[in-house]
Amino acid sequence: MTFNSFLCRWICVFALGIFSFLRMPSTFASESKKISPFEKVFIIVLENEGADQSLSQPFLGELAKKGAYFSKFYAATHPSQPNYIAMTAGDTFSVFHDGNVTLDVQNIVDLLEEKGKTWKVYADGFPGDCYLGSSSGKYVRKHVPFLSFKNIQTRPERCARIVDGTELIRDVLVDEIADFSFYVPDLDHDGHDTGVRYADDWLKSSFGPLLGNPKFMKKMLFIVTFDEAGWLSSNRIYTAFYGDGVIPGKISNQPYDFYSLLRTIEEGLGLGTLNRKDAQATPITGVWR
Repeated sequence: MTFNSFLCRWICVFALGIFSFLRMPSTFASESKKISPFEKVFIIVLENEGADQSLSQPFLGELAKKGAYFSKFYAATHPSQPNYIAMTAGDTFSVFHDGNVTLDVQNIVDLLEEKGKTWKVYADGFPGDCYLGSSSGKYVRKHVPFLSFKNIQTRPERCARIVDGTELIRDVLVDEIADFSFYVPDLDHDGHDTGVRYADDWLKSSFGPLLGNPKFMKKMLFIVTFDEAGWLSSNRIYTAFYGDGVIPGKISNQPYDFYSLLRTIEEGLGLGTLNRKDAQATPITGVWR
């Protein structure tokens, strides 16, 4: 082989490599678009109020304007407990009451731990020690779906991730906010026994300062929703997203529900699905920067 033919051969090989490389960005680009606009999720669930009345409250209204608001977001059913189960396990499992249940089913905690993600549940007034009683003061178990799952009840290391709400401030100060957090206010703070205006005031005083704290909000998707609206209503509830990855002032008129919310969290944190109603649900789009 002459030097010229050798040189020509390698020029052709080099050119072919460049051509192949130039064709790669389409795949590369499609993968890059899957990068989540958030790396952490923090959910607060308030109680028993329809969307319009909730939106008219000062702080909830302000939060909707600063973040993204969903005008057609619906709860799954009535009463409270099956809605909490739906948003964390992708189904109500035919639970139709607020009494204590033990469900031997996979839930979002399983997905989180399989992917090496951390999680924590804050519940106002929770007695600790995996307390499975139905209530204690203003605390009620029916609003803490994680204590209805057998694979959490029977594992002390998992039960230890369910704590009193007062631990949140400590976790913020030491920069230990989990990848997935679920906050359960007590019956006063969530508006169940006091009304939505009281809940709005509590939310402002408890979380208003945190929303301006970078240690809390870094890469965070902050979510406020309600468990259900009135029994005779369409069950349309207030739901708002807030965070750096959210378009401020965005109003989505697409219909969504708790299964859509669960699917969105699953996709955003790269968890996969539970292969229940979450798998068939439409993830939330159109509100991300």
